[in-house]
Amino acid sequence: MTLARTGWIATLLLGLVAAGGMQPALAAADDAWPVTKRLLGEDGGKSKDVSGIACTTTEGFPRSCLVIDDNLQDAQFIELTDGELVAGSPVKLIDNTFDGKALELDGEGVAFSKGEYEYFYIIGSHGHPRDKKHKLDPKADAAKIQAKIAANSQIVRFRTTGADGNVSSLERTPRLRDVIASDPALRPFMDMRLETNGLTIEGLAIKDDRTLLAGFRGPLLNGKCAVVLSVELTSLFGNGNSTDHRLYRLPLGDGRGVRDLASFGDRILVLAGPVADGPGAYSVYAWDGTSESVELLKDLPFDPERKPEGLLPLDKTSSGLRVLIMFDGDKEGAPTPIEISGSGPRSSSCPAS
Repeated sequence: MTLARTGWIATLLLGLVAAGGMQPALAAADDAWPVTKRLLGEDGGKSKDVSGIACTTTEGFPRSCLVIDDNLQDAQFIELTDGELVAGSPVKLIDNTFDGKALELDGEGVAFSKGEYEYFYIIGSHGHPRDKKHKLDPKADAAKIQAKIAANSQIVRFRTTGADGNVSSLERTPRLRDVIASDPALRPFMDMRLETNGLTIEGLAIKDDRTLLAGFRGPLLNGKCAVVLSVELTSLFGNGNSTDHRLYRLPLGDGRGVRDLASFGDRILVLAGPVADGPGAYSVYAWDGTSESVELLKDLPFDPERKPEGLLPLDKTSSGLRVLIMFDGDKEGAPTPIEISGSGPRSSSCPAS
């Protein structure tokens, strides 16, 4: 892929000469924009597990946006200004329960589409429930595990009239699980734990208002190929029930999968990070959404102990692109703006097998 074909990516990289190859200082948690009111988290406290954000527009302020915490059944509206997030009303997405207790969607990605109708989309992880301390016994807790998988194996969409919490046409679909099961490269990893290269989704984007792109944190194929699944929206919602799809293998680096996806212009921004739990390096790539090559835009200058999981394009700048990063594990996501001016494009490809 050439710079001539990537358009705005060339603009993003104009700051390279001025940067002179110097590594930026680590961005600190206190660089975060303030959150007014409260982003809701588990048990009614402040959110500490923000995992996705999307807005109704990609330019200008203020913007109406939606944030997801992966421990809830709800998403939450916010108003985004240039320098602040104002928390709004929650939106109930699912009502799954087990033994009378609510089960979370494990919402990991948010996207917005301006097709025939304007919709917010929220995707669950579609994987084995997180169980770091191995409290879930595969046999004794089989029914609970399956109930949790059923709860998180959903895509939810709704139309909205604004940040007042009024929504309409809320729909849920489990059909992506059938698409995943139909793919021979993904099927062996279904319902496996993440730490054993199990399948889990963490990124979501809508391309051309008709195609859903699901980005997988795991599995990695061949130890170094992250995957994105492309499915037509008509196959997931409405009367369509086809399992037709396309699987893309993206070279995001050894041990790294997709942590978020975001549409911007005619490109998809890919937030890449470690598949495994624990510290690691994160980067932002540009992808055209049709090939299996990516271009590195920036290695993110954050403490490796932090976990970027939300990526939101803010605006173009004189030297590139400004994005907002939100973190899983930081209070209310610690929304932190950062400029992408890159260290140069690296285009490569992944083997098919």
